[in-house]
Parts: sequence; structure tokens; C-alpha cells
Amino acid sequence: MVKTSMNIEENIASMLCYIGVWVTGLIFYLLEKENKTVKFHAMQSLLTFIGVFIVYFVIFFLTWFVPFMWMFSILFGLLVFILWIILVIKAYQGEKFKLPIVGDIAEKEAQK
Repeated sequence: MVKTSMNIEENIASMLCYIGVWVTGLIFYLLEKENKTVKFHAMQSLLTFIGVFIVYFVIFFLTWFVPFMWMFSILFGLLVFILWIILVIKAYQGEKFKLPIVGDIAEKEAQK
């Protein structure tokens, strides 16, 4: 297996980028110096889950004013949880699973 500059196997480090959502994404993006795959997963985690946090905050705010918005909030949370599970599994398997939009941005950032 390929090791990272932090002496962790690449697939483990990639998986850990998603485990703590944007927090571990930020940590791995700042600490990993060489491995482009780990940097990709870290940036994709960071962008994805900061975006999710913003959308969820807006949905939560709207639940105060829009009837039945809480049902959309629950559905959105479930979909985000499923996405999180998929990203963790794919990263552990060593697959570079690129999400639309944020995946392209993460790929460009990882090459720097």
C-alpha cells in the first residue's frame, strides 16, 4: 500500500478525510504535503460538507416559517448521511469517487 507523508496508508487517510466531515477534511488538507489522492479527498470533504452545513442551516431557519419544512429537513439529513457513508466506503476502497462540481474543484486544488 502507498503511504502518505504522515505515514498512514493512503486508503485509510482518504477515508479519515470524510469520517469527521469538514473538520477532518480540513486537518488532512493542511497536514498532507505530498499525496495528491488524500489531498483530493480532503478538499472534496471540506467543500461538500461546508456546503451541506450551509444548506442545512437555511433549511433549519425555514422550518420556523414554512409549515412541514421539518420533513424536508429530515429527508435532506438522511440523504446527506447516505452520501457520507458512500464517500467513506469509496475512499476506503481506494476509489477516487468524484462528486459533481466539488469533485472538479477538489481535483484542481489537489494538484497544486
